[in-house]
Amino acid sequence: MQSISEEERQQILESSPVGTFALMSAVIGGMVVAWLFLYYGVFLPRG
Repeated sequence: MQSISEEERQQILESSPVGTFALMSAVIGGMVVAWLFLYYGVFLPRG
C-alpha cells in the first residue's frame, strides 16, 4: 500500500466532500418528488 505525502494529505483534508453533497442532493430530490406525488396524487384528489 502506498503512503501519501503530507502535501497530498493536506489537499485531501481541505477539499470539499463532493460525493456527500451529491448523495444529499439525490436524497432530498427524491423526498421532494415523493412529497409532490403525495400532495398532488393522493391528497388533492380526495378533497
